[in-house]
Amino acid sequence: MTCKILILGASYGSLLGTKLLMAGHDVTLVCRAATAGLINSEGTEVRIKLKDEDTHRSFFSKDLKGRLDAKTPDAVDPAGYDFVGLAMQEPQYADPSLRQLLDRVAEARVPCISIMNMPPLPYLKRIPGLACEGLEAAFTDAKVWQRFDPGCVTLCSPDPQAFRPPEEKPNVLHVGLPTNFKVAQFGDAETDRKLRALAQDIADVRVEGKDVPVKLRVHESLFVPFAKWSMLATGNYRCVMNDAVRPIREAVHEDLELSREIYGFVDALVVRLGADPADLVPFEKYAKAAEGLVKPSSAARAIAAGAATIERVDRLVQLIGKALGVSHPEIDKTVAIVDARLEANTEKAA
Repeated sequence: MTCKILILGASYGSLLGTKLLMAGHDVTLVCRAATAGLINSEGTEVRIKLKDEDTHRSFFSKDLKGRLDAKTPDAVDPAGYDFVGLAMQEPQYADPSLRQLLDRVAEARVPCISIMNMPPLPYLKRIPGLACEGLEAAFTDAKVWQRFDPGCVTLCSPDPQAFRPPEEKPNVLHVGLPTNFKVAQFGDAETDRKLRALAQDIADVRVEGKDVPVKLRVHESLFVPFAKWSMLATGNYRCVMNDAVRPIREAVHEDLELSREIYGFVDALVVRLGADPADLVPFEKYAKAAEGLVKPSSAARAIAAGAATIERVDRLVQLIGKALGVSHPEIDKTVAIVDARLEANTEKAA
């Protein structure tokens, strides 16, 4: 059965959108008016390298089985969709038009799949025993999420790495690391049945008889998407330095034993929340992957470009640690550096 999927965010969101279109489902991307006009006129192009091929292939939305359109936030009625994908950076949802759209999504009770590193507050409320009131300081505007039923929100770890080539139009996305999206189930039998059907439809897609990377993997554990936190704390946020930024590879491998210690601290924190160690990614596997991450993280690049707000998983991890009575000096140092850089950007913009 064809599903209708609403995805907030036409950049990274176009990757999941393209996989859904290939499987025959219909997708609406929510974005700015200029980008929506471009997508409605020309469609999208997502470049993915298939296994055992040396070059990327371009997948154009107009050639795929499903139908794609794009709309601005004010033009969307979420009640007509089967799922909503939240594929923007967390600070973007504080925009008035997006905030109003989120209110309509919450009122319609459409199941939401958050494709952010930063878990929405309603998802955190699904974690038994976690006091979420003390975590609101990690969010740009925690009130954005207050109308959501936690049972309608799940989290999908955005493990695939993709970017818009700066020299291209904004309807083009290049996938650099075609790993899988790992999503926790909702806990509602019918919704999870539909979610697993979507995942299977994506897995069944073949191009010239070849498997297409970037799958949607559904997990029973709420904690599988949290495996990304150790990577973010060890690599991504430590790309931010007092007066510069550095590649993820350098942040991780400059002092490998310190990186191992930070990674282990965050892993232990997630286990204390209730994760099975099997839910997590071994440090050795991450360190190996980090050898190929030769650019600064998106958070670091945003700060270098003058951003005054970014997703603050670093602060979230720090606050959860404090709630559990533990801390790590390197994480505290990272949070302080990021705070200072963002404050400096705010002052400069003023």
